[in-house]
Amino acid sequence: MPIHRLISCSAMSETYPTHELQYSSARHQAESAISGMWLFLATEVLFFGALLLTWIYARHWNQAGFDAGAQQTNLAIGTVNTVILLASSFVYSAGVAFMEAGNSRRLVQCCATAWALGMAFLILKFGIEWRDDFAKHLFPGSDFAIQGPLNGGARIFFEFYFLGTALHGLHMIGGLMLVGWIIWRARRGDFSSAFYTPVTVVGLYWSFVDIVWIVLYPLIYLVGRGP
Repeated sequence: MPIHRLISCSAMSETYPTHELQYSSARHQAESAISGMWLFLATEVLFFGALLLTWIYARHWNQAGFDAGAQQTNLAIGTVNTVILLASSFVYSAGVAFMEAGNSRRLVQCCATAWALGMAFLILKFGIEWRDDFAKHLFPGSDFAIQGPLNGGARIFFEFYFLGTALHGLHMIGGLMLVGWIIWRARRGDFSSAFYTPVTVVGLYWSFVDIVWIVLYPLIYLVGRGP
């Protein structure tokens, strides 16, 4: 093979990442990975959508009890956690933009910041807020704090509250593991401006988890909190 062909092939191998044999090209592999994540998120929308619609339906028939339950939640922590997750999505998106420009060091910094913000969310939610909820006997058990005619509705509210926040927390933990995986791969030098599909895929998942919380936030802390 002539020397200019060898140089040309070498340059192409450095510019375009390799791909698995079942894909026709690296671009095809990247598009398949992103499409697969969108399909997974679609199933998650159906899952959380059913939960949230059931929540809204139950509230319609138990409005006073749900309002009594919502007034017992910690609005300050809920609001701070919302700001934390919005900030984490913004920082991660900045990391994707840096990676598009080939700056893996900035990607690592952004992902580490997003990871720290996600961990702060979990500490506030489960280490502080849930602990206070149990201390105030708001878990819907035999010693449930809200008694009287509002007991039934408030109990249902907190059943949804604990179920919804627990499921969201599990997805947050999964997201932290994925962001940590991105940090590990970026530090190894696996990504470049020509290949950063895993960064984009994990970013889609991280943004979805944030969106779920944005829907949960008003249902838990805002609706029914008026005078």
